[in-house]
Amino acid sequence: MIKEAILLAGGLGTRLQAVVPELPKPMAPVNGRPFIEYVLDHLIANNVRRFILSVGYKHQAFVSHFADDYKNCQILFSVENEPLGTGGAIKKAMEYAENEDVLVLNADTFFRVDISSFGSVYNKAFPDIAVALRQMNDVGRYGCVQVNENMQITGFAEKNESSGSGFINGGMYIMKKNIFNALQLPDKFSIEKDFLEKYYNRLIMRAFPSNAFFLDIGIPEDYEKAQHAFKRF
Repeated sequence: MIKEAILLAGGLGTRLQAVVPELPKPMAPVNGRPFIEYVLDHLIANNVRRFILSVGYKHQAFVSHFADDYKNCQILFSVENEPLGTGGAIKKAMEYAENEDVLVLNADTFFRVDISSFGSVYNKAFPDIAVALRQMNDVGRYGCVQVNENMQITGFAEKNESSGSGFINGGMYIMKKNIFNALQLPDKFSIEKDFLEKYYNRLIMRAFPSNAFFLDIGIPEDYEKAQHAFKRF
């Protein structure tokens, strides 16, 4: 059972700064609460109890809001002194992980995946990494993830390289704490470009498709959608 999660919260949130200029993107208010609280609440409801926030840009906003606890669950901070990319941020945050298997997710995206089912697939298939995928009617904005009949990831298409229905990377993973150790990756790298797209044919990457509610607040239009969508959460 997955008990520990790394939340990637260190991005600059450039596209959202026109709407929320003073805060890091996951701290943007949604109906009077920081967006990241909705993400944490979903994880707590799925029995995740320990959180490592990978932070950088205006990280004190997270520290002053949460300190070291949220709803009786432990919060730790992995602070980037300089941008490390999504992969470098995960690699650094893994130093704080206590468990062998760790959930990793974007803190500016709400993907209502059943974590227990996700973990069960991971435990049964024994992949190097499991990736939660979301079916979309148009993958053009996000890029497309290709899978075979066994739900193993077989390739990636860049943003705007493909269109129409398909799977996108939901920004949620289950991986081993030491997954990067043998790959000689630098301190700064992208989990998408430098790991997933580079090593999918050398590692076992298992897809976990889900049609659960998905919302990325990375652009002002979707941030506005969140104000309405999260009234029911």
